[in-house]
Amino acid sequence: MTKRLFFTVTNDLVFDQRMIRICASLARAGYAVTLVGFAGRHSPPLSEQPFHQHRLKTWFNHGKRFYIEYNLRLFFFLLRQKMDGICAIDLDTILPCYFLSRLRRIPRLYDAHELFCELQEVVSRPLVYKLWKTIERYCVPRFPNGYTVNSLIAAQLCNMYGVQYAVIRNVPPLDLAPTPPATGLPAGRFILYQGAINEGRCFETLIPAMQSVNAPLVICGDGNFMTRAHALVRQYGLEEKILFRGRVRPEELKTITRAAFAGITLFDRRGISNYYSLANRFFDYIHAGIPQVTVNYPAYQEINNSCPIAVLIDEPGIREIAEGLNRLLDNTRLYQTLVDNCRQVRLRYNWQEEEQTLIRLYQHLFN
Repeated sequence: MTKRLFFTVTNDLVFDQRMIRICASLARAGYAVTLVGFAGRHSPPLSEQPFHQHRLKTWFNHGKRFYIEYNLRLFFFLLRQKMDGICAIDLDTILPCYFLSRLRRIPRLYDAHELFCELQEVVSRPLVYKLWKTIERYCVPRFPNGYTVNSLIAAQLCNMYGVQYAVIRNVPPLDLAPTPPATGLPAGRFILYQGAINEGRCFETLIPAMQSVNAPLVICGDGNFMTRAHALVRQYGLEEKILFRGRVRPEELKTITRAAFAGITLFDRRGISNYYSLANRFFDYIHAGIPQVTVNYPAYQEINNSCPIAVLIDEPGIREIAEGLNRLLDNTRLYQTLVDNCRQVRLRYNWQEEEQTLIRLYQHLFN
């Protein structure tokens, strides 16, 4: 009998590349997969996928009222479904999954994309932190099965809650086919930032750093720092040098990334989750064959030490970011070496390799 799996997120499903990869791999492996997410007021139509997708509509779209409403709607939706296993993606959907799995007596898993409580936007707000930390302390020890994106986060979860989680990196599939040319981009060389425009991603230093960089910056994404990011661009008079593309569908983002000269992966040190991160954009740039400037934090350092693909900076300050980007722009020999290394490293870190761990984990769960 085909096993029915449900995955739950608070994201817009169209843009969640990690969940699209995970659900598609499990669907191809013979599972009946449903991914449940959020329907925003301006959500684009869903892309066709080899798994079922369901969006939940809410009255509220952000803040604590959104999370309360969404979790209630999610629980009662799940209560009406038939399933053999359920996976909560991060803490913001873990409570409905836990209670539903107890009622149904089915296996449950936790997919920790990050150390949720240690995100900058959480840890900087004491009451919000206390609430999420209470949920984490209650739920995570009750999820003995799970996985996360690198060994550093897995070790932290083990130290805090005694859980032994697998590592499934957030990497793209290996795809060597050419992509069509990108449109609507600056002429010549440009720098790319893709991902969430959130607190803790160093836009307050990246944007002023672009004053000293002889190339435009393209930003693809959205988030809670977007209003402030636009204000910073105006403050420094960079309206002609920094282009905001907003949220971009995965297939278009891939084309833009391959057209870029270099990428940016930056995180503030103030959140432990940022310090131990291993962002999907880090691997997206590698697979696109473009070098990047990134922070000299443990997970990035480990990969770069094995085969240099980036310029690492110790601090994501204005001067350090500008110097890192200018090294790539001015040093042709260094740039070409990093490009060649990207092409080699993507053969080692790709979804075809990572999905084997994912499939074995679910096979073991049901066997």
